[in-house]
Amino acid sequence: MDCFWFLPTLGDGRYLASSEQARPSTFSYQRQIAQAADRLGYKGVLLPTGRNCDDAWIVGASLISATEHLKFLVAVRPGVISPTVSANMAATFDRFSGGRLLINVVAGGDPEESRGDGLFLNHDERYEATDEFLQIWRLLMSGETVTFEGRHLRVEGARLNSGPLQSPYPEIYFGGSSEPAMKVAARHVDVYLTWGESPSLVAEKIAAVRKLATETERKVRFGIRLHVIVRETAAEAWQAANQLIRYVDEKALFEAQLRYDRFDSEGQKRMNELRKSSGSLEVSPNLWAGIGLVRKGAGTALVGDPETVAKRMLEYADLGIETFILSGYPHLEEAYRVAELLFPWLPVSAS
Repeated sequence: MDCFWFLPTLGDGRYLASSEQARPSTFSYQRQIAQAADRLGYKGVLLPTGRNCDDAWIVGASLISATEHLKFLVAVRPGVISPTVSANMAATFDRFSGGRLLINVVAGGDPEESRGDGLFLNHDERYEATDEFLQIWRLLMSGETVTFEGRHLRVEGARLNSGPLQSPYPEIYFGGSSEPAMKVAARHVDVYLTWGESPSLVAEKIAAVRKLATETERKVRFGIRLHVIVRETAAEAWQAANQLIRYVDEKALFEAQLRYDRFDSEGQKRMNELRKSSGSLEVSPNLWAGIGLVRKGAGTALVGDPETVAKRMLEYADLGIETFILSGYPHLEEAYRVAELLFPWLPVSAS
């Protein structure tokens, strides 16, 4: 089992939807979290992308020399950056970090944000562009000179002067719950990521991606993105969960719903529906959707004592999940808490 942590490059704190005890994203704070994750045995860290986040590539590059073993799961945005420029950035980062780069392909799910980045494609077109991007990117990173003309992307004689350290290239991670997204995953990626849905729903997604990958004669591994609220006792854990949303009021809920309504992300729709259909914030045993009340993307947390949370994680592992990308508020303290309380109950691989 590989466990990753999260760098909160959009800011951090003890509470959602509140500036109370909030922490800005600074280099020194991100370094503290990265060094803690490095020492505690996390395999890597996920660096988020989006207009509210610090640039993932600059943050990751600034932390190379501050860490020893930690891998950096950094986003590329097809349609926002060219595959050739992206490949050169990735190859350079990989060499300079000693092979510690992983690639997180993000097609985008917020049309308003995409337009702000100059991307004016609809949902299915973004995945078409992602497919073309990865065709070009993988060939470039494998050392080939590429001439390609697709519906969305075109390059002539593209090549890299120096390739990556990892062969043929850093592993590609990718998430997307729609059929076009799953087809891209089956054709190109190494690790398919899902957000924290109930085990039965995760099993359905794994089966669908596996089937598509088999049709293309490929194998795909699987990972999950989850928050964790673990304490010595279950009562303490649920109390901490309730404290996390103590400042979430009707105004915050209304503003969050306005954001969600504009998304065309199938994964975001599934997150929203999971909470609504259950009629409770505990949408599956120990799986709590309170974070998704006001946070886009991954909105569920495993809540409980160490033995119980580990049991739930192992249930996902039994479905085929090998990589767990975890987080908790605030991220510095929770990195320690999760490692100290939860790791002893898990078959965590060495970083």
